[in-house]
Amino acid sequence: MESTDRQILALLSTDGRMSYTDIGRETGLSTSAAQQRVRRLEQRGLITGYRAELSAEALGLALTAFIALNGTDPATDEQIPDRLAHLPHVVSCFSVAGDASYILMVQVESPAALETLLTQIRLAAGASTHTTLVLSTPFRDRPVI
Repeated sequence: MESTDRQILALLSTDGRMSYTDIGRETGLSTSAAQQRVRRLEQRGLITGYRAELSAEALGLALTAFIALNGTDPATDEQIPDRLAHLPHVVSCFSVAGDASYILMVQVESPAALETLLTQIRLAAGASTHTTLVLSTPFRDRPVI
């Protein structure tokens, strides 16, 4: 991959709404060349979408936690994501190697809401949990470019 493409990916991962004019200015390309490059990156599958980032705190979801899950029946572990999909406070589900089968990222309003969610997760998934609370986030979703 060319360095210009890497630069475009880094710019868009920081600001997905950046205009083609601004991308061109930052990379030394014309606006139309920047637009063509972005389209090619999309067609190649390097850019898979654009989204709005929401403020969990502004939405009243001040508590973030990671929950490690161990299914009680290894034969049904692969069903855990489907069993949890209906829970809106589960924002990410990762299948992992190691001590746990899955790690969830959840965002809730309060410790009491987390306790309720943990009960819902345990019942729905048929799993034991180990919870880690997030105190702060020095950085997140950095581009890998």
